[in-house]
Amino acid sequence: MRTLGRSVVVVGIQWGDEGKGKIVDLLTERASVVVRFQGGHNAGHTLIIGGEKTVLHLIPSGILRPGVACVVGNGVVLHLPSLLQEIDRLESRGVSVMDRLRISTACPLILPTHIRLDLARETARGRDAIGTTGRGIGPAYEDKVARRALRVSDLFDPQQFGDRLAVAMDLHNFMLERYYGAEPVDIGETRDEWLRLGERIKPAAADTARFLDEQRRGGVSMLFEGAQGALLDVDHGTYPYVTSSNTTAGFAATGTGLGLGAFDYVLGIVKAYTTRVGAGPFPTELFDDMGRHLAKVGAEFGSTTGRPRRCGWFDAVAARRAVLHNGVTGLCVTKLDVLDGLDQLKICTGYRLHGQSVDDLPMLVDRYAHCEPVYEELPGWRASTVGITRQAELPAPARAYLQRIEEILAVPVDMVSTGADRNQNIIVRHPFD
Repeated sequence: MRTLGRSVVVVGIQWGDEGKGKIVDLLTERASVVVRFQGGHNAGHTLIIGGEKTVLHLIPSGILRPGVACVVGNGVVLHLPSLLQEIDRLESRGVSVMDRLRISTACPLILPTHIRLDLARETARGRDAIGTTGRGIGPAYEDKVARRALRVSDLFDPQQFGDRLAVAMDLHNFMLERYYGAEPVDIGETRDEWLRLGERIKPAAADTARFLDEQRRGGVSMLFEGAQGALLDVDHGTYPYVTSSNTTAGFAATGTGLGLGAFDYVLGIVKAYTTRVGAGPFPTELFDDMGRHLAKVGAEFGSTTGRPRRCGWFDAVAARRAVLHNGVTGLCVTKLDVLDGLDQLKICTGYRLHGQSVDDLPMLVDRYAHCEPVYEELPGWRASTVGITRQAELPAPARAYLQRIEEILAVPVDMVSTGADRNQNIIVRHPFD
């Protein structure tokens, strides 16, 4: 019997922006295929290699490793102009993309009207806006569920594409004009442009589920990367302040077409503190000098939107819930160095809601917004942790801090990121071992 390749799923277990891109890039040293399985160009993975910064939105992070095949699974919604801009930007730097990229023919397309609808809705909501990125992700997923989405495969039949596009955009334009009072989008121009863009990606279009199954059966190790974070999952996150897709590890199967038995290990990425972009409840958010310190030292600005991230102490209650939903095998703690120099640290170990102790997320988001954090205080450390690659070299309080996270979440810390660069890590146990 052949030895099957090992498959590792990497997911964020906070509200996104946990540093998944760097960790995926690091792990691809041991993987031959990297797969993106959900989300759209609303997500961004930032990688710093040799001091050079690269931000990826749709193309898997493994693209910066020569020879690694990169797959965009069917769970991803595609905005063709953004995808091709990303390809052109990488190839202008000498990175080979098209010869290593495979795009599922089942990927739904994000149309210009999806973006226009997204923006119009947020404007109409006013102070109740959810805080979307305005990139059309939600409306595109809505069309997928409503069975009127156009997919990559439609691009290669011009007549069918034109017919189906007219039906979808007629509805979109009706909503834009009659409900939101916004300008419509020209259907003919969209048809011509998308068909032209489709020709450019045609060489990469593939039956990606078949490809991934063949790779696994051939003994190839694969890495599956999610976008956003588990607490933004449309089913299990802080609804309605969530994204429009399933961000949890289980969607690695649905978003690629593989069965659950194809996955061996789930790595949960978590910051040493907590951040959130956009609206929604955030019990440990800090509005004082400490919050501003974390934002400044951690350079907490969205890699896709540039929006400042809200910062707070580590929320172990929320992270423990995300561990449950993802079946996390091991943790990777990122941005530990941001806590360098602080005299005292705090971990939220519970909440108080209307005077009562709560040890889990309330099921009603309105109640979650009224939760007050209950903190456990730990000593900080003065020494720098930047660039440390051995656990024993960490200051004793830093080791104690990581150990406490392990104890509360009941999951081992297998990796620690001690800086932005590819090589600044502590690896206690490698996910591919």
